[in-house]
Amino acid sequence: MEDLNEDQLNQDGLSEEDEEYELSHSDKMIGLFSEPANIFEQIAKAPVKVVDWLVPVIVFIVVLALSTVIMQSNAQIRYSMVEKQTAAMEKTMEEYVNSGAMTQEQADAQIERTREMMNEGGIAMLIPQIIGIVIFTFLIFFIISGFYYGVTRLILKGEGTFSNAMVAYGLPFYIAAVQSILIVIVAMLMNKVVTDVSVATFLDLDKQEIVGFLLSKVDIVSIWFYVVVGIAYAKMFKSENTAKYIGTILALWIGFSLLFYYISTAVPFLSFLNQ
Repeated sequence: MEDLNEDQLNQDGLSEEDEEYELSHSDKMIGLFSEPANIFEQIAKAPVKVVDWLVPVIVFIVVLALSTVIMQSNAQIRYSMVEKQTAAMEKTMEEYVNSGAMTQEQADAQIERTREMMNEGGIAMLIPQIIGIVIFTFLIFFIISGFYYGVTRLILKGEGTFSNAMVAYGLPFYIAAVQSILIVIVAMLMNKVVTDVSVATFLDLDKQEIVGFLLSKVDIVSIWFYVVVGIAYAKMFKSENTAKYIGTILALWIGFSLLFYYISTAVPFLSFLNQ
């Protein structure tokens, strides 16, 4: 009977050492940066823990909220932000004027009121932004986790649960938090609002133009994030073909980015999709 139990453990891919040693969350966080393939392979052998996706998402939200406060506390960055948002609004108002939905005088008045609100908002404007960050981040997290789960199960034929999908997408949010910190540093150095650390940002290219859009995807941190997500899904869903998962995740990222780019180009009011 003892030999049978040992054989059963070997068939399951587990050993007594595996059962005795349980990775801490800090081990998983460090492994995410140092050896993602190995760490997700080990995570996949144990029961899924909510903390493995919830804590990284919360850390990302905190870092993003602090980043927003820091950038809006800088006068030059805040001015850049107001000008950028005003320019986007002017394009939208121009569409309304051209369609006859409002007069030029009404559009100018709306733009001026909005500019005044952004300049005088202060803390009153930050609070709804931070609340929005919390709600939007969790909403997007669950939607994308569910979408990746569907792709993984239906198209890639992986074996796993929605909980596996949430951990595979959630733990890499530590990388997204690092990216948010880098964005703040770059913004402070360049004295303007930035949304990524891509080639387009450093060359100061308009991301509403096709060249600027394409170069905005040349972002080493974003590529790193999606490569790790691909590795995570391959390991969490018991696949030996990691390259297939990485390729699928990168293709989805670029594909949806292109879709949002063309939507925002066709409908200026939705220009926030191409950020």
